[in-house]
Amino acid sequence: MAGGSDVAEAASQSCVQCGKPAHLQCPKCMELKLPREGAAFCTQDCFKASWSSHKSVHLKAKLSTLGAGALGEQNSDLVNEGWLYCLKKGQARTPKLPHFDWTGTLRPYPISSRRAVPANIDQPDWAVDGIPKIELNSDLQHVVEIKSPDQIERMRETCRIAREVLDAAARVIRPGITTDEIDKVVHDATIAAGGYPSPLNYHFFPKSCCTSVNEVICHGIPDARKLEDGDIVNIDVTVYYKGVHGDLNETYFVGNVDEESQRLVQCTYESLEKAISVVKPGMRFREVGEVINRHASMSGLSVVKSYCGHGIGKLFHCAPDILHYGRNKAVGVMKAGQTFTIEPMINAGVWRDRMWPDGWTAVTADGKRSAQFEHTLLVTETGVEVLTARLPSSPSVFPWLNNAS
Repeated sequence: MAGGSDVAEAASQSCVQCGKPAHLQCPKCMELKLPREGAAFCTQDCFKASWSSHKSVHLKAKLSTLGAGALGEQNSDLVNEGWLYCLKKGQARTPKLPHFDWTGTLRPYPISSRRAVPANIDQPDWAVDGIPKIELNSDLQHVVEIKSPDQIERMRETCRIAREVLDAAARVIRPGITTDEIDKVVHDATIAAGGYPSPLNYHFFPKSCCTSVNEVICHGIPDARKLEDGDIVNIDVTVYYKGVHGDLNETYFVGNVDEESQRLVQCTYESLEKAISVVKPGMRFREVGEVINRHASMSGLSVVKSYCGHGIGKLFHCAPDILHYGRNKAVGVMKAGQTFTIEPMINAGVWRDRMWPDGWTAVTADGKRSAQFEHTLLVTETGVEVLTARLPSSPSVFPWLNNAS
């Protein structure tokens, strides 16, 4: 805090720190036009002693003036300096809602500080400085790896953990919960299983999972916004355990969701299932997109072209690229021992996307809703094994599955 020359005179007030008559006032509070009652001090010593708690008043005041992005009274717990808006792919923060030509009604909210990972947890090479090193320079960006039996077994184990973590997150979805609280569930469940949440600090991504609400296509950052009745939310979980990654996501209903959104989510689920059904040795990678595009188009929906599935194993992202749209030019054929994700993103409107100022959140260009589902798959000698398949213990959240049973 600044010295005496920056502290203005106050009259007939009690010191916030000690209760004695106060003659000084916090200049920042004056600038923000805050009530004098909470900004008066008797001496510089009292002012300095209270600064660690008093400064949060300034941030709360700033957040309350940010219009649609403000947190308001309902989020009054977000009064410490750790809650700020994300910028520059996670490398910067700001207390102000960024200026942007928003495509829909959703807005970013401030995010909490980065969650800690215990030292005993095996961590990928980006955990500390945010930069993947092995992945970027690996030959596996160009050659599709055939996994060894040992790698496959570790992939099975890791993918089951990832499934259990996603299921834990699914169980807490309800109106009123924040996506930051969902991120904490994912983070804690991953750590408890002995794993590392792969997204955390990957290219500086600030959270342990992605939460994509309504018009967000993918890579939404968990924040202080409370889920509302009628929302849809995708939760994307990846776990790093025993040297390999397991990746999956699902889109969930929050409370009572309109029929159009229900159809969108169900069609997206079905698109993934139909794509998985053609996976087998000898099948061309490009056929995945044809199957997905055919099913989505029949329902009057569009397939996102900017993001794709990917190879996965000891690397988070590697060859092959799995394109989800029709008439794509994906190269190569499937072989037993390959592992990769299929993760179609299906939009209610146009397929095109825009990027939010945070550098991560991809949203639909027209503001209409988007849904996504993802599995990590193993090509077997006779077909496919879904490594992240739903378990008997998985929560019953999709009506079409209940009806089928």
